[in-house]
Amino acid sequence: MENEAALASTRARETALACVRAGIDAARPDRVVADSVRLDGDRLHVADATYDLSGVDRIVAVGGGKAADGVADALETVLGDRIAAGAVVTPDPSEREDHRIERLRGHHPVPSEEGVEGTDRIHELVADADERTLVLAIVTGGGSALLPAPAEGITLSDLQTTTDALLDAGAEIGALNAVRKHLSTLKGGGLAELAAPATVVGLMFSDVVGNDLSVIASGPTAPDESTYADALDALERYGVDPPEAVRERLEAGAAGDLPETPRADDPVFDRVTNHVLADGFTAIDAAREVAADRGYDPCVLSSSVRGEAREAALTHVAVAEEVEATGNPLEAPAVVLSGGEATVTVRGDGVGGPNAEFALAAAIELPDGATLACVDTDGKDGSSDFAGALVDADTVDDAREARAALGNSDAYGYLGERGVVISTGATGTNVNDLRVLVVE
Repeated sequence: MENEAALASTRARETALACVRAGIDAARPDRVVADSVRLDGDRLHVADATYDLSGVDRIVAVGGGKAADGVADALETVLGDRIAAGAVVTPDPSEREDHRIERLRGHHPVPSEEGVEGTDRIHELVADADERTLVLAIVTGGGSALLPAPAEGITLSDLQTTTDALLDAGAEIGALNAVRKHLSTLKGGGLAELAAPATVVGLMFSDVVGNDLSVIASGPTAPDESTYADALDALERYGVDPPEAVRERLEAGAAGDLPETPRADDPVFDRVTNHVLADGFTAIDAAREVAADRGYDPCVLSSSVRGEAREAALTHVAVAEEVEATGNPLEAPAVVLSGGEATVTVRGDGVGGPNAEFALAAAIELPDGATLACVDTDGKDGSSDFAGALVDADTVDDAREARAALGNSDAYGYLGERGVVISTGATGTNVNDLRVLVVE
């Protein structure tokens, strides 16, 4: 953390930051892959599965997301020159030129032309795969935007406009991805379809509640049960009027004029297996160990918190109040942990940021003795340049001003002036939000 020394002014603050640091470190690709992937002669072990490489002529590693660069590094360490070729699209690609897996730049949360070019390169590498090819598919959070691959009749501008509108409307990830899957060629099982009949092994870092394989990076290697009609419903539900080409494609698909994304019984998945190597609980579990080591009674409230950030924050405040008042659900000193993915409906001129809104909404109500750290584990909260914030009962000295900042979606403006913003830079991983509530 770039500003940790300034933030860690009390024991509770220091503990909250230590838990956050441990959570992010536990989800770093080098640690996760080292624990999950190993090579033993011609046998490749991934989690609990084993793959016989004696019948494999080529290993190709492709994919994308915020953790993709680190996963690619770790795979090169494990497999070395057994990797024939590969490419990953990531926001901060390594600049080294001696990689066996190419590193290509893309952008998040709104797709870019560079992302389209990177996805084209993945198409080239996978299109010639056959029965004796092993495709290692690196699927990590952020891949939906980083691997755009617009479908026929859809432009990059169409994707950008639609994505922006859904994000500003506070669309939850399932609804957002239902739209993106039906506007792109690699999402919704598209990568598995392109790679067939190769053996495909998905290496997944989950940033979605419940680890739904079809939602992580819009499920490029997973069956998809969403439909064109679902995509239209998502646009209507969030009041988004998309570009004409988007609506025309979705309506044509809903009318049966375009093929749906592949379902679970599609033969393209006959030789596909997916492994979730890290998720939100990876970070929560590491934070829990730190809290216990420091003498706090830890409790996992939930790894699946979702909904409007400012509303979910009040539940956490209520838990802090209950711990102090009655000793339920645990006695203080305590650390209450949660993960998941809160959302923000942008209402004003600010940059939003669900962790900032969560922190500020909580800070208005937090009781004395309670401290709350909220971060996005990728180091970038919404469209801001910050990971989140660290607040306590002393953060807000004027509730009216704080509520006005929330009303303008300008939590970072308010929190930044008070020096409680957490800045990490890109962390190289992404397993969603992590919240640490310390009750002394």
